[in-house]
Amino acid sequence: MSSRIFLVSCVARKVSHATVAAKLYTSPWFRKVRALVEATGDPWFILSAEHGMISPDTIVHPYERTLNKMKNAERREWAKYVQDQMESMLPPASTVIVLAGFRYRENLMPYLGARFEEVAVPMGGLSIGRQLNWLNNATAF
Repeated sequence: MSSRIFLVSCVARKVSHATVAAKLYTSPWFRKVRALVEATGDPWFILSAEHGMISPDTIVHPYERTLNKMKNAERREWAKYVQDQMESMLPPASTVIVLAGFRYRENLMPYLGARFEEVAVPMGGLSIGRQLNWLNNATAF
């Protein structure tokens, strides 16, 4: 059993062709998060507005969907879909570290709090600029 699992949100900047999810997203924020998370060796998953929760090695095509443009009811439906995916996809762990914006985590937090002993949101409440600064100074999780 891994002690930790990471959940990382998707971002708008993507390559223009199908590839594994870990390489689809190209923003500086995502690249920095990916490097830190992969260095841990712990399992990680991507919260995708289009696909729900996906493994980094899942092949996906570029898309334009974002939770930031969805209505509340749509975001709640997306979160329910992701929770169902988590039931079958997430390995056992005691801690989940959520590296995702508010819209991606808002409806997942009650579920995560009930499922994991610890839920950490290390960049919660930080603007994107402060998140990038935090990531630039982070050496490891």
